[in-house]
Amino acid sequence: MDPIRLLIVDDQPLVRQGLRAVFTPLDDITVLGEAANGVEALELMRRTTPDVVLMDVNMPWMSGLEATRRIFSGGSPDTAPKIVILTMYDQDEYVFEALRAGASGFLIKDSSPAQLVEAVRAVADGGALLSPMVTQQLIREFVRRPVLPSAAGAELKSLTGRELDVFRLIVQGYGNAVIAEKLVLGESTVKSHVQHLYRKLGVRDRVQVVIYAYENGLV
Repeated sequence: MDPIRLLIVDDQPLVRQGLRAVFTPLDDITVLGEAANGVEALELMRRTTPDVVLMDVNMPWMSGLEATRRIFSGGSPDTAPKIVILTMYDQDEYVFEALRAGASGFLIKDSSPAQLVEAVRAVADGGALLSPMVTQQLIREFVRRPVLPSAAGAELKSLTGRELDVFRLIVQGYGNAVIAEKLVLGESTVKSHVQHLYRKLGVRDRVQVVIYAYENGLV
C-alpha cells in the first residue's frame, strides 16, 4: 500500500516543525510539504496532490476556512484531499463552517503525537473526526434552523434497504465495527455499503452524511 501523502498548513514555523517531526519517522505517512497560509496551501496542493491536509484555521492572506471552501467549490469531492482542521479550542467558531465546507473533522493543536497519527490514518481511510462537543454544536445549529423542504427523496430512494440501515447508524455516530455488529455483517461489507451510499448521496465522508441528514430534516 502506498504511504499516505500529507500536507501541513500552519502560519507558525515551530508548529509546522513539530508536526513534521511527528510524521517523518513513519513508513506509512509521507510529508509532501508545508504551507504558511491558504494561498500557499492551494498552490502546493495543485503540485503535490496530497491525500490529507492538516489545516490551521487562523492564518494571514487566506484562512484555513476559505482555503477549504475553495478546495470543495469545484471539481470532484472524490479527488479532493481530506481536510483536518487544526484549532486551539474545540469551541472554535470556525469549526462548524469548516465542516460544512467539506472538512472531515478537526484536531486540537495540543493533541498527542499518537492522536495526530491516528487521526491522519483514520481520515485517509474514509473516517471522520468529531469530538462530542463539536457533534453537539453541529446538532444544535441544525435544530435551531427552520427545516427546508427536503430535496433528498430521490437520493434516499436510490439506497438499498441495507444501505439505508447503514445510513441511519452513521447518523447516530457509530463506526464501521459497531455497525457490522449491529447488522450482523462483515466489516468489509459495511465498508462497501458506506462507499456506495457516499456515492449515491454525493457526500465524501461520515461528517457530510450527518450534515446531509440534518439539512434535509431527516433527523
